[in-house]
Amino acid sequence: MTVTIDKPVTSANKPTTETPSAVIDRISLVLDAFDGPGRLTLAQVVRRTGLPRSSAHRMLERLVQLRWLRRDGRDYELGMRLVELGSLAVHQDRLHRAAIPKLHELHAATGLVVHLAVLDGSDVVYMEKVGNRMAAAIPTRVGGRQLAHCTAVGKAMLAFANEDDVDVLGSDFIPRLTKYSISTHVQLRAELLKVRSHGIAFDREESLPGFGCVAAPIGEPGEAVAAVSVCGPMNRMMFDQRLVAPVRMAAMNIWRAVEGGPVRVTPTLQQRRPLRGGPAVHPGIRSHAAPRKLA
Repeated sequence: MTVTIDKPVTSANKPTTETPSAVIDRISLVLDAFDGPGRLTLAQVVRRTGLPRSSAHRMLERLVQLRWLRRDGRDYELGMRLVELGSLAVHQDRLHRAAIPKLHELHAATGLVVHLAVLDGSDVVYMEKVGNRMAAAIPTRVGGRQLAHCTAVGKAMLAFANEDDVDVLGSDFIPRLTKYSISTHVQLRAELLKVRSHGIAFDREESLPGFGCVAAPIGEPGEAVAAVSVCGPMNRMMFDQRLVAPVRMAAMNIWRAVEGGPVRVTPTLQQRRPLRGGPAVHPGIRSHAAPRKLA
């Protein structure tokens, strides 16, 4: 008679059903929890991701060892390795490379803060920001997001997007950032029609009280793979040819400087992923089809 004694299941020999892709998804979930300003504690990461506390702690500590995160006491924040990789990704982008000198020229000509942005779903993602001391007063950053329909760069691109992809037009609720933001479908459709007709978009205190922007689409006629804008205090903004002309010229020069090849544009930084517990889109706005990328 043979007697078989089962070995006790321990962490060392316990079979795992977690595949490599599942591990990557969980790590990505942890990193996505840091999408925003400030540091996070272990408890905050657990709440944002829905991961077990032990798993979240283990991943956080390993990411600290790899320099993807940095720990200060009980607080965690993005580490230098992510900063290094993000910087490389931005500077490897052909659109970004072509735009940089033109953005500085536009800033020198107007004295205003200059943005380069692409469309990602219902948001704009800022690829570059050029400005002097005035830039600190405008809370935008490279890699940051903003509601597209509240910004000049966003409207400059939404106007030329496929209507089926512009989900904000079919949503029941259009969120506002200020009392001047577009809040109805009628207003938004009328605004985008004007942008298509004139090739220029305006933001009059719609994204930030006291500030305005003038933007133009970048791309072939009738399309927008990106957009460029100038922004500043309302008392320095001129919503006429004095700013329209240099912004349009900058957009045209950026497109001319882009090397040949198939046109596909997407934000260089990773597209926002939903965290556990709900979609990572603004209320009333459904996620869009994947944006095009500049190869």
